[in-house]
Amino acid sequence: MSIEVTELISGLRVVSDVMDTVESVSLGAWVEVGTRDEDARINGMSHLLEHLAFKGTERRDAKEIAEEIEAVGGQLNAYTAREHTAYYAKILKQDLELAVDIIADILQHSVMDGDELAREQDVIVQEINQSHDTPDDVVFDLFQETAFPGQALGRPVLGSAALIRDMGRDAVLGYMKDHYSAPRIVFAAAGNLDHGRLVRLVEDAFDALSEPADGAREPAHYVGGAFREPRDLEQAHVLLGMKGVAFEDEDFHAASVFSTLLGGGMSSRLFQEVREKRGLAYSIYSYLSSYTDGGLFGVYAGTGGDDVGDLVPLVFGEIGKLADGAGGADDAEIARARTQIKAGILMSLESTAARCERLARQMIVFKRPIPVDETIARIDAVDGAAIRRVAERLLSGPPTVTALGPVSDLEDLEKLAAAPS
Repeated sequence: MSIEVTELISGLRVVSDVMDTVESVSLGAWVEVGTRDEDARINGMSHLLEHLAFKGTERRDAKEIAEEIEAVGGQLNAYTAREHTAYYAKILKQDLELAVDIIADILQHSVMDGDELAREQDVIVQEINQSHDTPDDVVFDLFQETAFPGQALGRPVLGSAALIRDMGRDAVLGYMKDHYSAPRIVFAAAGNLDHGRLVRLVEDAFDALSEPADGAREPAHYVGGAFREPRDLEQAHVLLGMKGVAFEDEDFHAASVFSTLLGGGMSSRLFQEVREKRGLAYSIYSYLSSYTDGGLFGVYAGTGGDDVGDLVPLVFGEIGKLADGAGGADDAEIARARTQIKAGILMSLESTAARCERLARQMIVFKRPIPVDETIARIDAVDGAAIRRVAERLLSGPPTVTALGPVSDLEDLEKLAAAPS
């Protein structure tokens, strides 16, 4: 594995991972702007911009963008997250120049045509409406908002239909000019390529980026609380959790192992206790969302309305056991969770896309590639004391509990969270 990093005079960073045994390259531009960079009046702007970038440039219309990449058998896509937006492609090695050119073109020369804007607003409103009809999507937005109320970090990535309809061409172009500057972009690639050539292509192609603007973000402030939304559904969708950890927190890897041990697979404590032993849920799992300056730990479960009152305190009870020396995790249980994470990392090394994404995220968060051996060593260092410490940290602050579905008769959610198992 050969990883190289080059910072251009403009401040744009180019990072690559050479894999000479494959015939393809995954590559893209990761921009350090996302939902948490929006104020309340333009919530959803980052996502709208991501859509519009593909709808025509000064050199290519939307159809030509799609035809050029697909004419060489390539794939082009994008996504918006809370702290970054990614534009990426996968192509055969001989088509590297084309892919770099297309990505640079859409990030610098998008025309934001008024008719295309109107059409894409319609598309995103349909996406928003579809998500509202998907309760296991809605409950995640409710959870985020309850954990971080009144903050950009708590608002939905998609925004609202009314706000999206209100966004004009000048506002979108202004947002792009303010946030899409060279120091905020990481261009990452993995596959059969030459780093020096990639740097030259990127340097030549990215020649019209705006000057950097103030990129200050509102600090993450976890609050927590409880929220329910009764709906006429067959199943109650429940999310519960606590304040998590930031990427650079000393307990990040311990929290990852903790989450896997608690609800990361069929052998996890929650799956065994909640589903296998008690039959309280078909689907239950835990997850860790980390940010540059905070985090959120959550457990999702889909259960019957009559079972929510039993499920919520049971989940918090399982977390409590992991904070207790007597009921804590044994060495074999911790080793199993560590191995699950390590296997996932090592298996992902077989994918150019996974390597590319990993490099880009590391450059954004840590400002350097993290060697796999370093990550594995940190995971292997997680022991029983670290698991107990994470459990104690999670339980030390206020919980967040949201429920959607047949929950109108449910007793106070915060009381359930505090009840003994």
